[in-house]
Amino acid sequence: MKILVSALEHSANIHLKSLKAELNDDIELIGIFDASLGQSIVDLRSLAIMGFVDALKKLAFFIKLNHQMVKLAKDADKVLLIDSSGFNLPLAKKIRKKYPHKEIIYYILPQAWAWKPKRIPVLEKTITHLCSILPFERDYYSKTAPITYVGHPLLDQIHAFKEHLNPSVEHIAFMPGSRKGEIRKLMPVFRELQKLLGIRSTLIIPKHFTQNEIDELYGDISAFEIATNSHATLLEADFAFICSGTATLEASLIGIPFVLTYIAKPLDYFIASRLVKLNYIGLANIMFEKFKGEPLHPEFIQESVTPQNLFEAFHTFDREAFLEHSKELRGYLQSGSSKNVARIIQG
Repeated sequence: MKILVSALEHSANIHLKSLKAELNDDIELIGIFDASLGQSIVDLRSLAIMGFVDALKKLAFFIKLNHQMVKLAKDADKVLLIDSSGFNLPLAKKIRKKYPHKEIIYYILPQAWAWKPKRIPVLEKTITHLCSILPFERDYYSKTAPITYVGHPLLDQIHAFKEHLNPSVEHIAFMPGSRKGEIRKLMPVFRELQKLLGIRSTLIIPKHFTQNEIDELYGDISAFEIATNSHATLLEADFAFICSGTATLEASLIGIPFVLTYIAKPLDYFIASRLVKLNYIGLANIMFEKFKGEPLHPEFIQESVTPQNLFEAFHTFDREAFLEHSKELRGYLQSGSSKNVARIIQG
């Protein structure tokens, strides 16, 4: 079986690797994905963008890539789209129009519940199988929608969880993100915060960065220990400061108390703040509010991301309450998703 895959994000490819391990050996992947999974038609590093402004700059490039994927769909038995709705939803519509009977599977759905709810009827009409990774997502779709909650992919990757906390915080992890723009904005704050805290600190750096990139992006990191394995580091540490993104849900599930930090480009933040109608930006907070009516962890955004604010948040954090809530969140998500998605693909 030949599957056309569109997995543009680093996090999507982590989940794709878990999924591939559950698929039969006779399945061939074509399209866009990490080079470790096969021969992709594009180097994923050329796809990295941060926000609306960057996306506009690369518009022509993505249009050309879209055309390539539609051509490849002709010879594919099925189509698998993972996350990246800005690219994947237009691609799905083109494939559906050109190949009306092609089976299209969407894994990690567009967050239509957060913004652009008009996409929901389009998704229901265009996609053959909607694989939801959020338990509450089903409520936003019609009763006849082809949507199934398949579990959450992070529970395929995380196999160890905190059951108890150290009485005092002796080790702090810092995760300034994986996108270059995020790192440049957060590292000056994190360096100052580390000085204020005076506690053993580990900086988690993505494995794919070269030494030249690290030197250019992070500045002076002599005060930090360096790690590349986020799961192991978060499990070992007692507290963390983390850039908004998948890593915040990862930390929530592992059970390490943390504070979310995020500084977007001013124009990106202005646009997003008017499009997204949510009380929180962290996915764990969004989910926890859905079934518990309160946030799981603090969030600091834009101008509120200062060393002093983060220092005070650290000292007022109820770590024990967080740990109990993280266990509730794991129960809410139930299980990993790879096995269930593999059954849908091979069904």
